[in-house]
Amino acid sequence: MQLGIVGLGKMGGNMRTRLREAGHEVFGFDRDASLTDVADLPELVSRLDAPRAVWVMVPAGDPTRDTVHALGELLSEGDVVIDGGNSRFTDDAEHAEHLAGKGVGYIDAGVSGGVWGRENGYALMVGGAKGDVDKLMPIFDALKPPGEYGFVHAGGVGAGHYAKMVHNGIEYGLMQAYAEGYELLRASEYVDDVPAVFKSWREGTVVRSWLLDLMDRALDEDPNLDKLAGYATDSGEGRWTVEESIRLAVPLNAITASLYARFASRQDDSDAMKAIAALRNQFGGHAVKPEK
Repeated sequence: MQLGIVGLGKMGGNMRTRLREAGHEVFGFDRDASLTDVADLPELVSRLDAPRAVWVMVPAGDPTRDTVHALGELLSEGDVVIDGGNSRFTDDAEHAEHLAGKGVGYIDAGVSGGVWGRENGYALMVGGAKGDVDKLMPIFDALKPPGEYGFVHAGGVGAGHYAKMVHNGIEYGLMQAYAEGYELLRASEYVDDVPAVFKSWREGTVVRSWLLDLMDRALDEDPNLDKLAGYATDSGEGRWTVEESIRLAVPLNAITASLYARFASRQDDSDAMKAIAALRNQFGGHAVKPEK
């Protein structure tokens, strides 16, 4: 099957390679001349036979919106656009409506797998009309891991990105739990070899997971994580998950706390903690640490 890919970064480029290795004909466009197969979007579309399919892997927000609208001017009735980036699910209805006026289908695809996807496969959560999804199944089958798991048609337009948002919210909570366990083990006077403890958990325990495997890998490379700063960004999906929990009145205690922990990691000297220290000093005479 033929496919166009717009955006050949860490994931888009590896997806192109995995698909080609599976026998599909893939043309990619990227603004980086060292990565691209074609000069521009019109050439990308011209290389594909109708009905065409173009997979968009560019940053969420305006870059995705601009790309979808540009493709809408170039594609024809019966073609399909797949947004595989980390778009907010509320953007999908806008994109689908814009393309529908031109007879072009739209699929939103949440993609998980990161830099390991080329080797291990990508977990795919897609939303859209069944007919459009069915047309793209050879591509989805080539990208997903082997076996029965790793792909879901989660529902209509928006469902794929919604499922990926919740997936990433869960990921925040899982990483926070491992991180807190790591810090407690490091602080304990009882445990002599923290990396070995994490390694021992990789088999036979209820906390084993791919994230645990990656934590073990990180500790093999840097046992005390001395090369890293304790600063964690967020891609936005954790925030959207918490916003949805508020909208639907669903308590997400662990996920919300893990998001706030990332915010705390960016503070060199928290004003909130200064206020707590001042209050403890005022009501109890507790010692305060002077500013350096």
